[in-house]
Amino acid sequence: MAVFELFHRIPDRPSARVRVYIVDHALEDRVRFRNLAFDEVQADFARHGGHTCPALWDGTRLHEGAEAVLARLQAVVNLGRDSDT
Repeated sequence: MAVFELFHRIPDRPSARVRVYIVDHALEDRVRFRNLAFDEVQADFARHGGHTCPALWDGTRLHEGAEAVLARLQAVVNLGRDSDT
């Protein structure tokens, strides 16, 4: 079951960088990909206070921008899949 939601855009290079990281670190089972091309996804992104893509919702906080998203995902990898989430 996905714990995180990645708000992204397909043609966006920073979004692609994050998607590759997720696949390379076998986190697909933990991250739900949410394409901002869809109105429903845009509404959810706005509800979380989103402004910058890519962004990662971890259930508590929205991490915006590729560097912030990658840092949060790195914590998951480093902590053995982040047992507290």
